[in-house]
Amino acid sequence: MRVVPILIVILSSLFLVNCARSPEALTQRRIARVEQGLLSDYSDPPWKRMELLERMQHYRVPGVTIAVITEFQIEWIKGYGVLEAGSSEPVTPETLFQTASLAKPIVAVAALHHVERGSLELDQDVNQSLISWHIPETKYTAEEEVTLRRLLSHSAGVTVEGFRGYALGEDVPGLRQILDGEWPANSPPIRVDIVPGTQHRYSGGGYMIVQQLLEDVVGEPFQGIMQNTVLEPWGMTASTFESPLPEHLSEIAASGHRADGSVIPGGWHTYPEMGSGASMWTTSSDLAQFVIRVMQSYTGQSDGVLSHDMAIQMLTPQIDNRGLGPLVYDDGINLFYFMHPGANDGFTSVMVAYPLSGQGVIIMTNSDNGNALWREILNSVSIEYGWVKDYTSLYVSTAIVIGFVLLGILVLRRTRVRGRSEE
Repeated sequence: MRVVPILIVILSSLFLVNCARSPEALTQRRIARVEQGLLSDYSDPPWKRMELLERMQHYRVPGVTIAVITEFQIEWIKGYGVLEAGSSEPVTPETLFQTASLAKPIVAVAALHHVERGSLELDQDVNQSLISWHIPETKYTAEEEVTLRRLLSHSAGVTVEGFRGYALGEDVPGLRQILDGEWPANSPPIRVDIVPGTQHRYSGGGYMIVQQLLEDVVGEPFQGIMQNTVLEPWGMTASTFESPLPEHLSEIAASGHRADGSVIPGGWHTYPEMGSGASMWTTSSDLAQFVIRVMQSYTGQSDGVLSHDMAIQMLTPQIDNRGLGPLVYDDGINLFYFMHPGANDGFTSVMVAYPLSGQGVIIMTNSDNGNALWREILNSVSIEYGWVKDYTSLYVSTAIVIGFVLLGILVLRRTRVRGRSEE
């Protein structure tokens, strides 16, 4: 009888259909579309989609990791390229990258946790809590106080935007030397030269004051505070603020690359400026865990590190688009997300998250050119997951409208010419 073979064919077809519809298959298709759908703000034509590996080669970016979050869970993580140009060691989800300033929101969570414990005050002059060092008084601090809220939102009037790090073999300063700009620090003194609270000015120096504040109040080294307050409770087991990077972790760390594709001598610079986030090494997986926990805290699923109320404060713009740590964009209608980029010598990264829907993405690269690349990747991810309007549809729709307008003008001109000839 032919019934059995026919039944087998039907069941096999149903199995294949179900496999095609499975979450795993859907994710694989999404990954493929993301990889093939990079979109530049400067594409010609503007809707031209490009492939990830080709763009990595174009920008001379040896390695990238991408982690995508949907519904408060990691949907997928993938590594691309190599740890170092010319090597065969692949980038994997376990590869460590320097986060640079992307870690500032992580430092902010630690500070806000200690506010909730009563160890710190958000709106009190931090000089009242500092012990081993104090912010020098100036005519600007005489008008307004430097508070933790203002430090976290870059509105305390503090100098020193960022730090360039220390090459292999260079003398490395301690915290006090960094704060006062004393040798061997290669950055100027951290001071207040704008009236606090009057304007936004990005300041890595302000976060160095936060580091000193936490060390004085908690009574522990900064890396230990971060480990006990945020990293361990939130499952960020691969992350560290230790500087320099411990030798046993160097084997899984990506090397940084300059814009011309050359490797940073020694692989990377050392950043003793832990409070600014510059010293942190982590994986895209760990950063995804951090983003998920912040979003959960914001939506009322707090686990004790960051309360719902404090998460709301953290993700509320204080001045311009600055929250307490991250950049926050909220149009009050349907667009609400937080983000933060990061850039050390040879490394660039970004995280973007939509708390209300539990979606987000982390992109980490080992190149100074990574900023241009992560923007194109972000465009692709955003379109695939519907976070923004599909640029292709927008451009095509615009082209169609323009086409009809031009056609109408052409028809109108021909009608006029015909009318004149008939006269």
